[in-house]
Amino acid sequence: MVQRRAGQPASALRRLIALLFALLLVAAACGGDDDDDDTSGGGGGDDDTSQTTAAPEEEGTPTPGGEITYGLEAETSGGYCLPEAQLAISGIQVARTIYDTLMTVNEEGQVEPFLAESVEPNEDYTQWTITPREGVTFHDGSPLDAQVIANNLNAYAGKYPARSPLLFVFVFQDIESIEATPENTVLVTMKRPWVAFDWFLWGSSRVGILGQAQLDAEESACANDLVGTGPFMLESWTVNEEFVAVKNPNYWQTDVDGNQLPYLDKITYTPIPEVAQRVNALESGQIDIMHTSDTEQLAQRLRPAAENGDIELLESDLFGEVNYTMLNVSKPPFDNKNARLAVAHAIDTQLLIDVRGGGIGNLANGPFTEGVLGYTEDTGYPTHDVEKAREYAAAYEEETGQPLSFGYTYVTSESGTLTAQEIQTQMEEAGIEMEPIPAGDQATTINKALAGDFQAVGWRNHPGADPDTQYNWWHSGSPVNFGKINDPELDKLLDDGRSETDPEAREQIYIDLNKRFASEVYNIWGSWTTWAIAHQPSVHGVQGDTLPAGARFPGLGTGHYVHGVWVDQ
Repeated sequence: MVQRRAGQPASALRRLIALLFALLLVAAACGGDDDDDDTSGGGGGDDDTSQTTAAPEEEGTPTPGGEITYGLEAETSGGYCLPEAQLAISGIQVARTIYDTLMTVNEEGQVEPFLAESVEPNEDYTQWTITPREGVTFHDGSPLDAQVIANNLNAYAGKYPARSPLLFVFVFQDIESIEATPENTVLVTMKRPWVAFDWFLWGSSRVGILGQAQLDAEESACANDLVGTGPFMLESWTVNEEFVAVKNPNYWQTDVDGNQLPYLDKITYTPIPEVAQRVNALESGQIDIMHTSDTEQLAQRLRPAAENGDIELLESDLFGEVNYTMLNVSKPPFDNKNARLAVAHAIDTQLLIDVRGGGIGNLANGPFTEGVLGYTEDTGYPTHDVEKAREYAAAYEEETGQPLSFGYTYVTSESGTLTAQEIQTQMEEAGIEMEPIPAGDQATTINKALAGDFQAVGWRNHPGADPDTQYNWWHSGSPVNFGKINDPELDKLLDDGRSETDPEAREQIYIDLNKRFASEVYNIWGSWTTWAIAHQPSVHGVQGDTLPAGARFPGLGTGHYVHGVWVDQ
């Protein structure tokens, strides 16, 4: 659960900037089992609720109509041709507004059909059958059927001539064929058993289903002329200014009382990259709602404003991502384990969590939060120890003949700069030289990671789900294996976990994988991300209280549904 701790002396606050907050999400599926226990790998502070939201009866009866302006942390300038898009959380939030996915994740963190009526495997998980939901139409009036679903999935898999996916072709590389049948179902045949394939049909809302017209469009049109089945339709888009979406009058979903969704007439998304400016815009009424994972702003401004009744605040670390420093282990210095151990021991992440932002965040010991398959309380990950850091740095210098030094790449912002400066100070205390390298915006940082143009980079990824959804982030040869990990043992664990049908055996596979990460120190784990949605008191239904059960997922790390949002009239 989210933890809070009382304020620390001013001298400590000047020294301590949260190591890995508010940086970057590139994507992965989200979900997983959950309970109400503390999700820390060793956090501290007084107990706090993992999420706070008003009960439906407290919010009143939804009123159709009205509009909101939503402040995003970044723009998605590359567009929304989803098979070819690179979406961080802001792009995912917009995609949820325009497109539906075949699967979704419910309140318990379990995957279930959404745009599909059913998704069923055969006995050995080598074939999956997808049945479309009846009566659903795209924004242009064309029907949802098995053929358009098959065309979409083939586009993601790199088997549809009109589309050239950059990354999804590797995600779906274990698919042998995708075919629409005369019975209006889609038959997906695998190259090997794929136990968690249905999770990939949600894909953190990145695997949305496009209308045939968009799917067949030229590159620019596919990126900008959006045709989905979602609750809102694109009206206009001025890059870096606003993305305006209006109500889809023919949306297929109703609320729990049978009322037509969505409630709102319009949503305007506005990118405001600097989080302090986003909070200013909320306080001044320029925007109605915003998202953030910046713990400093959450502790110092948003929580006090909520306590005063000026705003409403929903925050959650359920099904959370992990904040971390990702290391490029393919080149010096982090191709050397001594260098990785030195940096891991040099960073005092727990102290950072405890004293910055009211203690928001819990110490991570690996990529899997508690409740996710593969989580274990003791992974063996190195603890903070400056003397050990110095020893490993000395061992690195003795082995290579070079003192340990590296560059730390980060998203350019005031918060990012302060974070980099603090990391630099902590490294100096351990005798390690670190150069801060501002990369620019999120998209530029992602491209640097994709090109391997970094030594260490501030990162945020791996929201809680079936761990097979992380396969391509870590398997050697994958283009989104940004850290360039090439570990045959890790590859075997990932391959075994994909096809293992015995639940207990799968769990042990992913526990072993978690421990392998710790022993080899491929990443410097930080904390579980706390996401917050702050909004005006006139805005309701952010967590989807009136939506059908399958659309009430409480995790916020990959955005949230907006078809249940309504405003006072």
